[in-house]
Amino acid sequence: MAVIDREDMLTLTRRMTISRTSFTRIAGSYMDRDGYIDGTFNTSFLKLSPREKEANLAIARAIPFAETNMKLRRYRFPEEAGKAGGMRQLLLGMKSCGLKNDALLDTFYEFAAENYRADHDYGILLFHDRFDIPVKAADHERLGESEEMFEYLICAFCPLAGDYDPGMPECGFLFPAFSGRSEDREHVDVFQADPMHPHRELMKILGVREDERLSGDREILRRN
Repeated sequence: MAVIDREDMLTLTRRMTISRTSFTRIAGSYMDRDGYIDGTFNTSFLKLSPREKEANLAIARAIPFAETNMKLRRYRFPEEAGKAGGMRQLLLGMKSCGLKNDALLDTFYEFAAENYRADHDYGILLFHDRFDIPVKAADHERLGESEEMFEYLICAFCPLAGDYDPGMPECGFLFPAFSGRSEDREHVDVFQADPMHPHRELMKILGVREDERLSGDREILRRN
């Protein structure tokens, strides 16, 4: 398992405010506890009301802002994930279309529903962002021009309350991983709100293997 640099994650979350966000689109699916789809949505992030933007930014921000290398951990995709029909290929397609291809999204929702386990209704929220990474000078001060563009997805699995009102994420991921101020398509950053009781089925959904150090991390959590 690769190590996540906390500063990389802070670089992303600093932009996740109403005045600074560069999110382009939000999509999602509402699921009942048995995994049946109750409804979907797909819209421009800019069309949301200020209240909706704030609530959804809080959900998206919770994933990269989580405790790095404990609640947010980095995993490498196995070779087969990049082949035709693999999850990494599907995620790359969803990213490159900016979440505008509903057929790709439906494929993801259906596969997730087959594997995710919950004792309550839940929502799968997807966010798309194109972030212009600012250049840093040798003294680490930001310069005006852009270094490169980082295009990525955030996915959050959230419990639902009331009229399809999502709570804070129970688990989720950021893809591609953001490493050294650049994208890393070989890795995905996986979030678990409760590392002591993780949604291991998310690993199956993504097609990555659970790290063998998990038991050691649990012992650290118990001691703390």
